[in-house]
Amino acid sequence: MRQMWIVAGVLGAAALTVALSGCADVRYLTQAAGGQLDLLRRARPLADVLADPATSAAVRRKLQLAADVRAFAVAPTGAGGLGLPDHGSFQKYVDVGRPYVVWNVFSAPEFSVALDTSCFPIAGCVGYRGYFNEAAAQAHAQERRAAGRDVNVGGVSAYSTLGYLSDPLLSTMLGYPDATLIRTVIHELSHPSLYVPGDTVFNESYATAVEEEGMRRWLAAHGTPELRDEDRLAQERSAAFEALLLGARHELEALYAQTLPAAEMRTRKAAVLTDLNARYAALKASWGGYAGYDAFFARGVNNATLGAVAAYATMVPDFQALLTRVGGDMPSFIAAATACSKRPQGERAACLRGT
Repeated sequence: MRQMWIVAGVLGAAALTVALSGCADVRYLTQAAGGQLDLLRRARPLADVLADPATSAAVRRKLQLAADVRAFAVAPTGAGGLGLPDHGSFQKYVDVGRPYVVWNVFSAPEFSVALDTSCFPIAGCVGYRGYFNEAAAQAHAQERRAAGRDVNVGGVSAYSTLGYLSDPLLSTMLGYPDATLIRTVIHELSHPSLYVPGDTVFNESYATAVEEEGMRRWLAAHGTPELRDEDRLAQERSAAFEALLLGARHELEALYAQTLPAAEMRTRKAAVLTDLNARYAALKASWGGYAGYDAFFARGVNNATLGAVAAYATMVPDFQALLTRVGGDMPSFIAAATACSKRPQGERAACLRGT
């Protein structure tokens, strides 16, 4: 689940890069451009931050880890790296000064988990709007509630501008455990190498496949028993939590497909959401009380929340099959995946499988 919210930021940031284009919603795009430019203005070279005596030991250690992972990700495969294209990101650092860098606003109809979308020239159509200011996000959320929509506002800790800008490392990323930080750096660095406007499943499956392969290689070269255990546990929890949410989403989809009076639909919808909360409590208890996902439920779960949950990794096996066919060579993998991305959307998975 951690990955999905980061991915929301990834795609939202792609929309932010169109701020200099001629889109109609000037106020929204102006705040997006201003927020992005503010980060770039305040970013400091990573080497300066690492050498600064005022930098705490904890921050220095996390930044050095991120720098090491970046170097590994962009180094040629022949030199032991992952072979990702180097777009200049993560060579600077900015202390964001707030708990999240962006707040994404999701909305959906009362009886649908299909998200309301906004369309942009570079990102394509995305199911949210991202705001650098929480108050602005909440104001937009209130507008959507007044229009009768289910609404959810979620904070984002990391994103990618898809290579259009040299993204800095963000202070909001440093709260991640080491295993998550490693995966995040690899995942974000993968997005500029291949992005198809409007095809979230393809984009996220691609980035997740790169992340999985990158983490496998990082652990083989630099892993410790503690890091392996941390990563395994985090991935198990994430998979279980996402499965829980997908189950509730599917229940609501089946409910909304029925022809029922609105009052009965609301009652049944409430029952599904109440059951979801109970099942989360049981899952949390099975984890020994681990509370890492409590904030998700604290915001309230509704159609907008569950509409943002989708099986974004469904094409990962297809990408992994392609990676195997090219012998694990990342540049060849990117080239072949890019060729498949040019095919019609319904043909892309088969292309990746070589069928």
